[in-house]
Amino acid sequence: MVSENEKTRRPKRSIQHRQNKDENNIEIKAVAKFLRASPRKVRSVANTIRGKSVSEAFQVLEMSPKKAARLIEKVLRSAVANAENNANLSSDSLYISRCFVDDGPRYKRIWPRGRGRADIIQRRMCHVTVAVKSIEAKS
Repeated sequence: MVSENEKTRRPKRSIQHRQNKDENNIEIKAVAKFLRASPRKVRSVANTIRGKSVSEAFQVLEMSPKKAARLIEKVLRSAVANAENNANLSSDSLYISRCFVDDGPRYKRIWPRGRGRADIIQRRMCHVTVAVKSIEAKS
């Protein structure tokens, strides 16, 4: 006799079902963690390059005077190198499929104030993730 729980349970999927069968649709990513920059400031730069081709993104980042642009450029170079070395993709045929910034931990510092009080200064950190895909997979 089959129990009610076994009837409704999904069959286990093999790993092959979870993997993407299309080789051109592979997504390569790079992550930089614990960067000493405010996530809010880094997100503004990340939003400008999302969806652009890699060469266009490098031009935008190179012209930006912000510290966050240097940080994201470093992660983007790593993602492109991963795509070239691990997936044999050409850097000319890559675009940024995902680029997001997550909050990291915070350093907390004390700033003495008048009358024996103290304020807490939070020095923020962030995690940056950049993922690239081949342009052929986009169309």
